[in-house]
Amino acid sequence: MSAETSAAPGRFTRWRLQFRTWRGTRPFWAGLFMMIGGVPIMYFPYAHLTIGQLTVRMSTTAGAGSLIIGVLLIVLGISLWFQKHIRTFAGVAAILLALVSLPVSNFGGFVVGFLFGLVGGAMAIAWVPGTPQEPQAEQTPEGFGGAPESAVLDLTKADDAPARPDAAGGPEEPNDMSETSPANGANGRHSVG
Repeated sequence: MSAETSAAPGRFTRWRLQFRTWRGTRPFWAGLFMMIGGVPIMYFPYAHLTIGQLTVRMSTTAGAGSLIIGVLLIVLGISLWFQKHIRTFAGVAAILLALVSLPVSNFGGFVVGFLFGLVGGAMAIAWVPGTPQEPQAEQTPEGFGGAPESAVLDLTKADDAPARPDAAGGPEEPNDMSETSPANGANGRHSVG
């Protein structure tokens, strides 16, 4: 590589940043945990373990139930990625399916699928969409050294002078709103002056 390599981000960097933005706007990890939890729940009842010439089959009578639970967890995880507004339903359904998988599917895929489904459902319920950050406008300091104007002590004023005169030069009137209410119509909503 030369020292004159362009600083423009490559295609991979752009895709990675776009994926990060997409992932941050939805319950990505909750959906991934649900899908990971669905795989062992639906796989272990149909797995065949071969040790030498001995084949151990873990098929149970509830194999179809395990398959349905695992597929539903995977579908809930995928739908959570693309339809983030169903997060509460998907979370509650994933928790219930994970709980049902304990007696139906070899202790919930040997507890691995159960835990992933349970944590994914809890994360889906707890996820809330973030509020976009508003760009902060740069504020210029009004006083000395960045201090607000009210914090600067002016020693040239007399002690009897008002602290902050209004535009007309007179003392500022207090902002007393104690006599206003919507009932008497004096809340300032319809007044021009």
